Amino acid sequence: MQPRKTSGKRATDTRRWQVPAGGKGFALADRDPSAKPFSSGDKRADRARVAELAREIDALQDLFYADGRFKLLVLLQGTDTAGKDGAIRAVFKETSPLGVRTVAWKAPTELERAHDFLWRIHAQVPRAGEFMIHNRSHYEDVLVPVVNGALDARETAQRYAQINDFERLLCESGTVLMKFMLHIGRDEQRQRLQERIDDPAKRWKFSLGDLEVRKQWDAYQAAYDALLRATSTGWAPWTVVPADSKTHRNLMIATLVRDRLAALGLRYPPDDPALKGLVVT
Repeated sequence: MQPRKTSGKRATDTRRWQVPAGGKGFALADRDPSAKPFSSGDKRADRARVAELAREIDALQDLFYADGRFKLLVLLQGTDTAGKDGAIRAVFKETSPLGVRTVAWKAPTELERAHDFLWRIHAQVPRAGEFMIHNRSHYEDVLVPVVNGALDARETAQRYAQINDFERLLCESGTVLMKFMLHIGRDEQRQRLQERIDDPAKRWKFSLGDLEVRKQWDAYQAAYDALLRATSTGWAPWTVVPADSKTHRNLMIATLVRDRLAALGLRYPPDDPALKGLVVT
């Protein structure tokens, strides 16, 4: 399967939302979470396109698994209600569970805290031919402790450097690493939290602690801004996904994942010569 040609406008849109290596000139506040750079302008058509892309990703995943030269790691970061779960359902709903795994990272356990902060992450990276999706990631370790004052500036910079080295190791070992920051606005988060409270089927997702974290909105936005600039590299750049629109969020992620996979030059393994002329009786 060959990648579709990318229009000049689409390429420009992609660059606009990709954090440059080293973060020069980037500011999260300059990126509008309500923007829809990948949208056709027709919500119904966009939803249909997401479904079509999910099927294309499934076909590519089958080839990716057979090829066996690469590993795919997709990181989804974002504030509460940014839509990490919804993006996973929409983008990867057609793929075979035989070749796809998802990890939803929570606060580290006592055992995990007894090791370096990347120890538990390295144990959950994809093997050859596998898709792995991280719902939250090692970036929580330069968000929560930074906002809460558990890390000072020197320790934070050290962790940024360790993350960059870790991700370079993964990429140099055949991992295709895609990092998405799902960017929503404060008012959109308020609406989504209220929906969770009001809907009995969603109430289980809500925690009173979410409101305490919401009070730290500005501090978390500043922490995200800093980490995006410090850890967007040539081998593992960040893409900011404007995510006030759930449909657009899914469309943008699905498009970029499909395009990246299609550009890998995936191929089936060479035929076994012993199969030539073989007839099953």
